[in-house]
Amino acid sequence: MAGPKSQFWQERFEKNEIGWDRGAPSPQLIAWLDSGALQPCRIAVPGCGSGWEVAELARRGFEVTGLDYTAAAVERTRAMLDAQGLKAEVLQADVLHYQPAILFEAVYEQTCLCAIHPEHWIEYAQQLQQWLKPGGSLWVLYMQMIRPAASEEGVIHGPPYHCDINAMRALFPERVWIWPKPPYDKVKHPSLSHELALRLVRR
Repeated sequence: MAGPKSQFWQERFEKNEIGWDRGAPSPQLIAWLDSGALQPCRIAVPGCGSGWEVAELARRGFEVTGLDYTAAAVERTRAMLDAQGLKAEVLQADVLHYQPAILFEAVYEQTCLCAIHPEHWIEYAQQLQQWLKPGGSLWVLYMQMIRPAASEEGVIHGPPYHCDINAMRALFPERVWIWPKPPYDKVKHPSLSHELALRLVRR
């Protein structure tokens, strides 16, 4: 498998080298929740990390499944839920192979895609499609991490990997996903980059 392995992420958590972690739920998730755009449902959070979004969704009445293939991330998420008296399913699983017993109505995709080597993006996008019921929503934040070596020399640099919006249109094609019209919300990120936030609907 190309890209960083589970041990890479395990060491990052153990050393607390988690610069992507805001220490709170994403402001975009809060905006979607507070506006009523995202309503309680059965939802998956792949690459759930420290669990901020899992906890926030559980607090707001969602049936949440958090996924991460790093033991330290799973432990952090479970500890956060326990500390706040919240209930959610948290699984140590590889998102490229995980299959839910019951399909989800929504997926919240924040930093999992940009942590996966682009060689595996097609497989991951197919997984997201298979996890969702027809008419289900993918609430996604596409990481914008443009690096000179990538744009000028073709070097694949990451994680986080740059999720170019044209590449995303090819990865999540209109024949499978309903796209909203741009412009998309721009969300600042701790990594000094930003994300583009939008909702895709599975046909």
